[in-house]
Amino acid sequence: MRAVVQRVSRASVRVDGRVAGSIGRGLMVLLGVASGDDDAAARWMAEKIVSLRIFRDGAGLMNRSVLDEGGGVLLVSQFTLLGDARKGRRPSFVAAAPEDIAKPLYERVGTTIAALQVPVAYGEFGTDMNVELVNEGPVTVLLDSARAF
Repeated sequence: MRAVVQRVSRASVRVDGRVAGSIGRGLMVLLGVASGDDDAAARWMAEKIVSLRIFRDGAGLMNRSVLDEGGGVLLVSQFTLLGDARKGRRPSFVAAAPEDIAKPLYERVGTTIAALQVPVAYGEFGTDMNVELVNEGPVTVLLDSARAF
């Protein structure tokens, strides 16, 4: 499972012109589910997202989590995070899990984040979405449940 986590002052996702999900201050998370991912990967990812200390404390250091800040998470599925562009000009997406596996694990990440007391808004799985965000900092962190980086 891979994620791009961005600290935001606000973020929203639109589908067919309507707002599907939005948050104020918090984290915008683009999430890709890989073949072979499981419930343990989903739990690890959710816990990492909630506990990631990328918000400033009173001294200006990044020592606070989204939970500490009382922020929300906008979770958007993005299979292209599993794209492999090492050969040729068109990325291969064979590492991405098929929808029947990816969608429940994507939802599991969201429900686990919510169970950890962080509000979650969602994009719509498998649809074309327009994502807007204001990256605060900018702060962007890459996560990989297989610890590939």
